[in-house]
Amino acid sequence: MDTSPALLLLLALGLCCPGIHGHTFVMKVRSHESITQLRVGDKLELECQTDRESGAFWIRQDKSGTLHFIVYINSMSRLMFKGNEKTSPRFEASKDHKSYRLVVKSFTPQDQGIYFCVLPYNQMLSFSPGQPAFLPVAPSTPGHTTQCGTTGKDSCLKTPDPDRTMQKELNSFCLVFLWIPLTGLCLLLLQLLAMTTVLCRR
Repeated sequence: MDTSPALLLLLALGLCCPGIHGHTFVMKVRSHESITQLRVGDKLELECQTDRESGAFWIRQDKSGTLHFIVYINSMSRLMFKGNEKTSPRFEASKDHKSYRLVVKSFTPQDQGIYFCVLPYNQMLSFSPGQPAFLPVAPSTPGHTTQCGTTGKDSCLKTPDPDRTMQKELNSFCLVFLWIPLTGLCLLLLQLLAMTTVLCRR
């Protein structure tokens, strides 16, 4: 959990005060492309419109559920980023009347998560609906990939399909357990045959 003093204050208020009745939130998402088509390096712009001018927090919840404090914008448009810094190399934030804006300058895999705008008012907190922001999952290609150089066929390297490799290992594992009992059975039959031969000679 992020140990920023602002986030600790935010969580403490959230535990004490369940929320503000009557507040309405509209979170508008603007980016160069659709939020569902985010790519590494894209600029992500989030805007939270409220009915109060009491300041707002921006936080992010990652895939593990951990909350990360990003910035606090007070009613005078002053900013406080993580570490009590006034600026951030990764984020921009601003306030325009009752609208609070957050910009992720260059989206990275570490910026993935669900973004929340949190409004403190009268010793209570109200959370906006979460806005998911994730990079698309790359589709896995079946079979094996082939990488070839320019020096000829000898430089062509094949990467086996992991599923096939695992299947082969499982087959080998099963064969070991199959052959051990068969070997023991054959030895037992040989012993019985030898005993039968000795008895018959008598």
